[in-house]
This record gives sequence, structure tokens and C-alpha cells, in this order.
Amino acid sequence: MNALQEKPPSPFPWPPVLYGIAILAGLAMQAWVYELPWLPGTVGGMAFMAGLLLIAAAVFIDVRTFLELRRHRTTILPTRAASHLVTRGPFSFSRNPIYLSNTLLTIGLGLALGNLWLPGAAFLAAFAVTKLAIEREERHLARKFGTAWHHYAKKVRRWV
Repeated sequence: MNALQEKPPSPFPWPPVLYGIAILAGLAMQAWVYELPWLPGTVGGMAFMAGLLLIAAAVFIDVRTFLELRRHRTTILPTRAASHLVTRGPFSFSRNPIYLSNTLLTIGLGLALGNLWLPGAAFLAAFAVTKLAIEREERHLARKFGTAWHHYAKKVRRWV
């Protein structure tokens, strides 16, 4: 069976949808349901700076991951079958660097915007992505790459 005929890990793009919902829900909760108090003074300023650093880290990880996937000519889409097992670049410290960066981005937005709903939403999204996407993707990779996948999975953690 060639790459075009292979069954994809998931028929639905769960990760971008779940992180999008998490961000929108966190913003809506803060604006319309219950505004959580923010950290005062210097601590709030430090949280803001930490948020900006997390956003920058998320963008850096995403760009490096996209470039690594492109270099190996494999898909970035969670609804397509992988054509190569990529283990270098960001994949050397996380089996899911894009989902890691999405989580960091959501937490960073929460800190930068003074919205404590967003970090909580980030962890809920990460849990949902694990169940609805990552576990399926791992089964797909195990079927497709066998021993190479298992060696890689033993060496590199799912998140960090």
C-alpha cells in the first residue's frame, strides 16, 4: 500500500481545532463568565514577560519543526499518513513538538494577556489532543515504522 492509500492516523484534524477551542474558551471565560484576578505589580510584569518568552519559544519550535518535516518531505497534517519517521531537530526532544508548541503558545497567551483561564485550557487541550490525536498517531507510526518507531519512542518522551 503506498502513502496515498494508507489509512491516516485520524480523519479529523483534532489538534488545531482543540487548541483553537481552548483559546476561544479561555478568552470567553475571562470576558463573559468570570474574570479571574491577575497578579499585581512586579509579579504580574514578570508573568507578562514569561508569557512573551513562551510565545516566542512556541513560534521557534513550530518553525523549526515545519522546516524539519519539509526537509524530510513528510506531512505536517494530522489527517495524513506519515511518509518518514523524523527524529532530528525538535523531534529529538519531543515526539510531538507541534502540540508542545501549541500548549506553550496557549499558556504564553494567558500569561501575556493576564488571563488565568488560558493555562488551564492549555492543559485540558493537551489532554484531549493526547487522547484524540497522539495515541492514534503513535499507533499509525508503530504500524508503519515498526522497530524504528519503538526505539525512537523509548528514547524520546511524548511531550518533553
